[in-house]
Amino acid sequence: MTAPPQSPALFIRRGFAHVETWIFDLDNTLYPHEANLWPQVDLRITLYLGALFGLDGLSARALQKYYFHRYGTTLNGIMHEYGVDPVDYMSFAHDIDLDALMPDEALGQAIAALKGRKLILTNGSRAHADRVATRLGVRAHFEDVFDIAASGYVPKPEQAAYDQFVTRHRVDPTRSAIFEDSARNLVVPHALGMTTVLVLPKSEDPFREAFEQAPVSAPYVDYMTDDLAAFLIRDVSRAQHQPLF
Repeated sequence: MTAPPQSPALFIRRGFAHVETWIFDLDNTLYPHEANLWPQVDLRITLYLGALFGLDGLSARALQKYYFHRYGTTLNGIMHEYGVDPVDYMSFAHDIDLDALMPDEALGQAIAALKGRKLILTNGSRAHADRVATRLGVRAHFEDVFDIAASGYVPKPEQAAYDQFVTRHRVDPTRSAIFEDSARNLVVPHALGMTTVLVLPKSEDPFREAFEQAPVSAPYVDYMTDDLAAFLIRDVSRAQHQPLF
């Protein structure tokens, strides 16, 4: 599925012909939920909270959701309220099995064909991003990874996270496109001038809340797709070969 999130009569969608920097989220964006990576991370976050606070599984899970909704990420919440060591947390949360993640040759070719710079922007760690992107077969196509540590542990969707990203990598937001599985993480990028793409799951992901994977009709979502490789090959490549005027 590739579809505009709104009627052209209501909003004007930004295109891709002008884009020189391509920004990709990692988890549930570059790889599909069927790879079973995020459920492992999610479970390990629950286990971490249970051990940290001496909670049973259900209580730890409820606390995890509380922090996610209030602070954007669980890590942000426990750092803010308890000063938890983020390095220890990330190391534990990302100690997962990648066996179910297969190299995606089509995605790699599609990313390689994009004209311009390519960067990963993630709320996870650099080590996790490097490991996953390498296993997926796309890491070599990216110039760099901007992880949660690079932003001083300020997560997306906070404005400061994007501000630090564009400053460090000298990105012109008005000549950039961003791909995200979370609609709320597209609000600030769109306000900065980026073309935004919401990447949806092909089928319902039972490990994520309904609002996290639902189509979103809003002015800050320019495009939606449930097939990233096909979208890059068909829609983006065609747009890159169109004249700007």
